[in-house]
Amino acid sequence: MEALVGWFADVTGMTPENSEKVLWTIAVIVLMWALRSLTLRIVWRRTDDARTRYGWGKVTGYVSALIAVIVIVRLWFAGFGQFATFAGLVSAGVAIALRDVIADFAAWIFIVTRRPFQVGDRIQIADHRGDVIDIRVFQFTLMEVGNWVHADQSTGRVLHIPNGLVMTTPLANYSRGFRYIWNEIPVLITFESDWKKAKAILEEVIKDRAENLSDRAQRMVREASKKFMIFYQTLTPTVYTSVEASGVLLTMRYLCRPRRRRGTEQFIWEDVLEAFAREPDIDFAYPTQRFYSTRDARPSQDDGEDTPAP
Repeated sequence: MEALVGWFADVTGMTPENSEKVLWTIAVIVLMWALRSLTLRIVWRRTDDARTRYGWGKVTGYVSALIAVIVIVRLWFAGFGQFATFAGLVSAGVAIALRDVIADFAAWIFIVTRRPFQVGDRIQIADHRGDVIDIRVFQFTLMEVGNWVHADQSTGRVLHIPNGLVMTTPLANYSRGFRYIWNEIPVLITFESDWKKAKAILEEVIKDRAENLSDRAQRMVREASKKFMIFYQTLTPTVYTSVEASGVLLTMRYLCRPRRRRGTEQFIWEDVLEAFAREPDIDFAYPTQRFYSTRDARPSQDDGEDTPAP
């Protein structure tokens, strides 16, 4: 070891004392990296679950980094007084120069301890919506949904958002607490249609597609009420009736999983289109324009009255 320290001091021009500390620092970093790699290799051989692998990767990374920092600090600052003096001098400048970075780090501690969201949750923060795919010390990452793509499907973009935004911006979590969302499908039919028959058809369609979620949703509401003030009187699908300028509006309301909103809506619409196609007295309403000609209202020659020249 002394020979290695002497050689390193000759090459770098450092003092033997500092050369020894540098070599030990390198040894600590390499050792922690090797232990982390060995641990992850064992975990990955035993499981193919992506969530488990991700969790182990994060935990081993944080633990190995923390141990390495403690050992290296004690190595370079043997006396507590020296370390306290150094930390006091550095912290004042760092707090001013790296205010946003410190805020992001504090928010990361909040995210890890309070867990407003975790990897795999679908959230919305500010104008950004997506699935959480990574949480780091200074930022978290979303796989974006929505935006120019309809019905909360992925756009393919990856968003990196600073952790500090969690402390200053309202956060909506689609996946925690009550894990269902309400979705509504409006169906507009003409005033001349048999709206009662149409409503009965929609009720049957939505019952077949969404009724099986009610029991599971009730259980989740009971679980969520232990932590949040969540309560619903009615969780069964229903159809509401209202009147619009161009027809009768029948709105189907039902529970669905956040990631299945577009799929369930497609199945329901296909059933509705097939059912309405079999009913001659039910027609969809849509914006139309009607034109009237004054020529049609003029009296003819047969009426015995003068007909103005066109």
